Amino acid sequence: MIAFRRNHERIGLRQVIRPAVGILAILLVGEYVLLPQIAGARKTIHLLTGIDPWWLMAGMLAEIASLLAYARLSQLTVRSSPRVSFAKMLQIDLSTLAVSHVVPAGSLVGIGLGYRLVVRSGVPPSAAVSGKALQTVGSAVVLNVILGGGLVAALILHGGDALYTPIACAGLVLIIVVFGTSALILRRQQRIIELATGLLARLPHVNPDSGRRLIESLAATLRALVTDRTFLRRTLAWATMNWVFDALALWCSVRAFGHALGPVGLTVAYGLANVAAALPFTPGGLGIVEGILVPSLVAFETTRGIAILGVLTWRLFSFWIPIPVGLACYAPMASHHDSTVDQSPASIAAPPAPG
Repeated sequence: MIAFRRNHERIGLRQVIRPAVGILAILLVGEYVLLPQIAGARKTIHLLTGIDPWWLMAGMLAEIASLLAYARLSQLTVRSSPRVSFAKMLQIDLSTLAVSHVVPAGSLVGIGLGYRLVVRSGVPPSAAVSGKALQTVGSAVVLNVILGGGLVAALILHGGDALYTPIACAGLVLIIVVFGTSALILRRQQRIIELATGLLARLPHVNPDSGRRLIESLAATLRALVTDRTFLRRTLAWATMNWVFDALALWCSVRAFGHALGPVGLTVAYGLANVAAALPFTPGGLGIVEGILVPSLVAFETTRGIAILGVLTWRLFSFWIPIPVGLACYAPMASHHDSTVDQSPASIAAPPAPG
């Protein structure tokens, strides 16, 4: 029964990935053939002939550093024994990144896949859930704080913009929700456990005790953040480095075409695009990121041609190249016969299915 479920999951994922890759290939051609035409054929050719390969190399190295920082953050937040090696965690993160870039609602699918791969690596389910939750939410909060600082600076130096307000409000709401939920778990842990177990008890084939263990694990992790200042500093540092290196890759990509972005323009444009990309509408925010990033860069005195080509170069580093690399990392893990039973966060410790 377990083997059947694993094979069924792998076949199902492959059936989703294969047509999605074909669609992405068409979009890849459209994005890199049609979008540059907006800047004008002559201007595009002129910019391409003057590209600086050293800045391109710097952008690629910055993107690699961003991925390494994210893998270190993953390893740090999954506090378990035995500990997952950095190389294994990097393989898992690259795999989930690739899958999230090729399927609809990619960010949600990637989180679920990352959880399963971490559990297969020997991490207890409760530790995997709390670790991935801390990594995902903590990283999002850091991004919104960075964006908030950039928006304040932009409002002071450049005045308001209709694009800023809704996303800035969404980021503020996210930060309030995260800190409010964290405070409730720490101060009303038993009450939250009672509510969670009561809700889970109404669901079929779900062990209510799984909610208790999940909340206890989250509470232990949050207390570690509060009491262990070293853990808190390291978590914030690696989350910040992930975003900073990724933003640096964007800066280098634009700089390769002859334009140097200011820190305010880079922070606001990058933050707006990545906050919007978190919405599970398209794989990896495809189309959303480009649609926000290009006009945002133009608003900060970047010419349209350089903005388009700079964004496409950065997306090549951050979106397109990780797909084949991540799928290559995922292939051996998908075909590997593991004795660990795959479990979703909602079914941790649930009774085994009959048969």
